[in-house]
Amino acid sequence: MLRSAKSFFGLELKASDGFIGHCRDFLFDDKPWTARYLVADTGKWLSTRLVLVSAYALNDPDLGTHVSDIPVNLTREQIEAAPGIDTDSPVSRRHELEMARFFSHPLYWQGEGLWGETGIPENLAPPSPEELDRHAQQLETIDDSHLRSVQEVIGYKVEASDGELGHVDDIIIENTTWALRYLVVDTRNWLPGRKVLISPEWATTVDWYESQVEIHLDREAIKDSPPYDPLKPVNRDYEGKLYDYYGRPVYY
Repeated sequence: MLRSAKSFFGLELKASDGFIGHCRDFLFDDKPWTARYLVADTGKWLSTRLVLVSAYALNDPDLGTHVSDIPVNLTREQIEAAPGIDTDSPVSRRHELEMARFFSHPLYWQGEGLWGETGIPENLAPPSPEELDRHAQQLETIDDSHLRSVQEVIGYKVEASDGELGHVDDIIIENTTWALRYLVVDTRNWLPGRKVLISPEWATTVDWYESQVEIHLDREAIKDSPPYDPLKPVNRDYEGKLYDYYGRPVYY
């Protein structure tokens, strides 16, 4: 199911044995535009410590509905002992490997699928100690990471092929694959009272330094696209109309 990223922010995180904090953000891979981690703000419980929770630990199907909390398949003890993150520095692949070793979580960056050789994180198998050691050796020379903040992208300027379109107001996430399926673009400065959905796959350029997304579509085409209502769910019927309008093949 598809759900607004903003609707997750601030929700309580419930470990198997109690409250662990709130959802503060998601970190996504900017290659396949897939959320890899939820950023957990542990608040007063752990002195406002931030911890990354892998999407592998977020496998509750009810997350597609407007639930009031997020079940996390971890314990409070695991969260308390987990490696923390430095909000002023990018999350390195080395840190991700450290987390995978600590939580016994799978590695997602080997393969062509959204999650390695598969499209859903829960279908992955945890790596063996030997596999983890092998990846650690590879990181001695390569420590590449493409993780970006969803909170940061919300607010990015969006440019159509013939002029300014608006800004990213929200992001629609698929809660089973954790793919970022759509950018919700607010066109208020050009077309007041209207929001449109644009797939990140339709972006020609994303300038992470200038905080800007360029779309290979003109404003007139976007103006007449199927209307998006934030109060209504994005379902297959709506998606079919959207992709049919733009003449694009559906992803499902």
